[in-house]
Amino acid sequence: MPVHPTAIVDRRARLDASADIGPFVVIDGPVEIGAGTRVLAHAVLLGHTSIGRDNVIHTGAVVGDAPQDLSYRGAPTGVRIGDRNVIREHAEIHRATSLDRPTSLGDDNCLFTRSHVAHDCQLGSGILLATGATLGGHVHVDDRAYVSGNCVVHQFVRIGRLALLRGLSRTSRDVPPFCIMDGTHTVRAVNRVGLRRNGYSAEQIRAIQHAFRILFRTRRNLRHALAELEAGAPGGEVAHLLAFIRASSRGVCTGPRAQESGVSGDD
Repeated sequence: MPVHPTAIVDRRARLDASADIGPFVVIDGPVEIGAGTRVLAHAVLLGHTSIGRDNVIHTGAVVGDAPQDLSYRGAPTGVRIGDRNVIREHAEIHRATSLDRPTSLGDDNCLFTRSHVAHDCQLGSGILLATGATLGGHVHVDDRAYVSGNCVVHQFVRIGRLALLRGLSRTSRDVPPFCIMDGTHTVRAVNRVGLRRNGYSAEQIRAIQHAFRILFRTRRNLRHALAELEAGAPGGEVAHLLAFIRASSRGVCTGPRAQESGVSGDD
């Protein structure tokens, strides 16, 4: 087991024989680390943290520290991380507040420098959090979403599949799948490039664009827009989009104001 002699490893930790623990790493608590995972210098892993296979945790990252939640009373909560994730320098993932379920990160995600995943967040797979992206507590992020640099996401917000948040944007509302959002929870376009890169056909993309024009081109009564689309008995991606909006308890992002340009499908 390649553990650098300067690393501090709790006797309760369980490390696969092929895990690589770098200099001055601190592992405090019953941390579990899977095969092929590398933990680089000065990273700190705490508490009931479970880390899968072939992850790379870079210098100064902190995983499993106590939640920044004033209701937290020291319960032995945890973090669960899947396989093949990259967690860059000084990124932070906090453990859950309650024992109901751990803060969770799926597979093949990339958390850039100084990104922050707060307590009780649930992240899928193939997600990118760019430098300085900040997720409040209990945020849910679906597969292959992209949260750009220094974005701020309010607690309990949901971010849909293949959504893209432009840099410096902020939201306290749910972000629909397949969209490009910027400013303050404003839908600007369909993430057409992301859809193409992920194998969606031209027909599928056109159906999504049509739905977005009805839903978000102008700020209209969302119930009426949903009813208009549902009257056509949509399937596939459009049905997924409508179900996401129907399930929202916080409300979803809006289209641009009247004096701004409408939702585009060109991005």
